[in-house]
Amino acid sequence: MFYGRGAGGDPTASAVLGDVVAVARHKVGGGRGPGESAYADLPLLDMGQAMTRYHISLDVADRPGVLAQIATAFAAHDVSIETVRQRQLPPHGGAAARASLVVVTHSATDAALAATVEALAALPVVRGVISVMRVEGV
Repeated sequence: MFYGRGAGGDPTASAVLGDVVAVARHKVGGGRGPGESAYADLPLLDMGQAMTRYHISLDVADRPGVLAQIATAFAAHDVSIETVRQRQLPPHGGAAARASLVVVTHSATDAALAATVEALAALPVVRGVISVMRVEGV
């Protein structure tokens, strides 16, 4: 990578030339420079088998038993729930009471989560799957 002051004219030319000279010195001296990735020979994991946590946002009916149906869909696909947050939403166009339901899972495979989301979308109490996001890190 070339870097330097980058102010244009002489400062830029000087920075670029300095980088070229540094690369040439490393090459002549047998030093290692950027090369092939050390990860080149590692096998790729099928995306369906990738393990991560997920954040799923749902628009659901706000009535008794809805959370139980949602939890059953997760359990049926072996996806464990870490946290749930529910808040009531204002009625929309005279429709029945509704709620926003946010579920964060423990680590699960992408394939299991995809099957869970498909099952959730098919539930009559789910008005819509608003978003599904992977949660990276701790």
